[in-house]
Parts: sequence; structure tokens; C-alpha cells
Amino acid sequence: MHKIVWGIACLACWAAGLQAQSPREKGLQAITQERAEAIVEFLADDDLQGREAGQAGSRIAARYLASELKEAGIAPLPLTGGTYRQPFEACAPERQRKGRWQVHPDSLARLKQGTHRSLRMANVLGWIPGRRADEYVVVGAHYDHLGTDPSLAGDSIYNGADDNASGVSAVLQIARAFVRTGRQPLRNVVFAFWDGEEKGLLGSRHFVQACPFAAQIKGYLNFDMIGRNNRPEQPRHVVYFYTASCPDFGRWLQEDIRTYGLRLEPDYRPWDRPDGGSDNASFARRDIPVIWYHTDGHPDYHLPSDHADRLNWEKLTDITRAAFLNAWNLANEETY
Repeated sequence: MHKIVWGIACLACWAAGLQAQSPREKGLQAITQERAEAIVEFLADDDLQGREAGQAGSRIAARYLASELKEAGIAPLPLTGGTYRQPFEACAPERQRKGRWQVHPDSLARLKQGTHRSLRMANVLGWIPGRRADEYVVVGAHYDHLGTDPSLAGDSIYNGADDNASGVSAVLQIARAFVRTGRQPLRNVVFAFWDGEEKGLLGSRHFVQACPFAAQIKGYLNFDMIGRNNRPEQPRHVVYFYTASCPDFGRWLQEDIRTYGLRLEPDYRPWDRPDGGSDNASFARRDIPVIWYHTDGHPDYHLPSDHADRLNWEKLTDITRAAFLNAWNLANEETY
């Protein structure tokens, strides 16, 4: 009898502890190293053939991301018409004439007047509706990489574990963390996986130019290569780019590292208009405030040797936790 009473008391204490947790703390608990490893190892597997935009491996990755969003209870973004995929076309001149891939309708029409290349791609988009229907936050990372090169001796697959399966894992975990909080955010939160980044930021460019609520996006949080050590002696190093006119972005990270004991040593880099380097550029050029996590280049950058077993999983997990707290602030702070 005493054991039963003791057991009931323990359950009551456990339930009380859950109720006492803040939404932020509940979200943090949903982010784990094991989950990060599972996501990266799937996306960087040889069977996905390097996830080149417009190719079969990239389409498999897109289906996987859509299934993860659905399983987590995150709905498709309404502008995609009930599906998680936002298809788009990219065109470029015939390869001997050289020229960049384009997604703007005017550029596509001009290129189609002559001999041209064409690729069909798709962003993957989900969302959590907020209490303010007219304000949005976007959390994103590109999921494509460089594909394969059959002429390479030895390993011919560009697996892209750090670039950018690492960033994709952060977005997926943050999406689940928002669900785990049990609280509807103040702003609509869009979770975006961009296609065609390696061919010129194509997916994020298409999204911004076609988005009917682009002027209502209050902030964009980007991840591109967040799992490696640029210097072995600095395993906690991470570069934290953010829009200089939003100093709160720097303050948030400093306070959260202290509060939650995150094992990160950020290089804070405020930037007047962070319009270089990754998909953050597509948003910064529209004067949308940006946060971008990056752990610098490394010897395996854009090489077939960018494998999952070379990632610093502890750092990747703590960056994801820090970024969830950023996203929570972007979605819920009254002003910034």
C-alpha cells in the first residue's frame, strides 16, 4: 500500500513539474542530439546521390521533409494549395553560353525564346498559424547540394552533411519544438526548406518574389553549415550574423547562453544588410531582418568528403537550441 501511495505521489510530482515548465523549456526538451544525427545521416546517405536540385535525390529529400512536417503536426503553408511542396521552374542559357540560373518570370520568358536549360524544383513549406494573422516569421535552410560527379576518382557523391543537412536538421527540430511548447505563437511561423540554393539561391529567391505576404515578414532565421569545427581548438565556435539595426538579436543570444548554459562561443557579427553568403540574402535584399548561424568553412567544403561522421553533434544540438530560443523571440516578442 505504501508503495502505491508513493508511486501516485511521484506521478503527481512529475505532472506538476511538467506544468511548471515554461513553453520555452518544453520546446528545448524536444531538441536532441539523437534526432539531429538521424536527420543528417538520412539526408547525407549515398542513396540520395548528393541531393542535386532538380534530380531524383533532391525529390526524395523533399518527400522526406514533407513527411516529417506532417508527422510533427505542422500544416502545409496555405499558398502551396494543400501540399507541402512549392514547385517552381528555373532556366539558364545553354551550358556553352554560360549564364546564371534564373527564376524571375521576365527572365524565364526571355531565356525561353532561345536554346535554354530548364529544371523543375520545389521548396518544402509548413507553418504554425499565429494569433496575429498579418505578421510572419520564417525559419529556413536549403536542402539541396551538389549531386554527383561520375568522372571523380574514388568517392563521386557530394553528400553535403554539413552543407546543408546540418541546417535542415535545425529547422526540423525547431518546428517540432514549437509544437511541443503547447502554445500558439503571436506571429505566424513558416518553416522553409529551400531547393536550388547551390545554383544561386533559387528557392528562396522564388519564395520572396512570389510571396503575397513578403512585406509582412518580421524576421528570417537562416542556417547554412552549422555542424563542423573550423578550428579543432575552438569546438564551440559559431558565427552569428544578424541585422545591425536589430541589436536585440545579439542581446537575445547572449542572455540565452547564460540562462540555459549553452556550450557556444559566438563570434557576433552585426551587418548593416546581411545580403551575402546564403539564403538570408533573398530576405535581406527586401530589408527583412535576418539572423544567420554558420560555423565557417572547413577542408571538406563542397567536396565528397563532407560526411556525417565529421560533424560536431554537441555543437549542432546547442546551436539548434539557441536558435529555437531566437525563433521563439522572433515569433512572440511584441517589438524588436
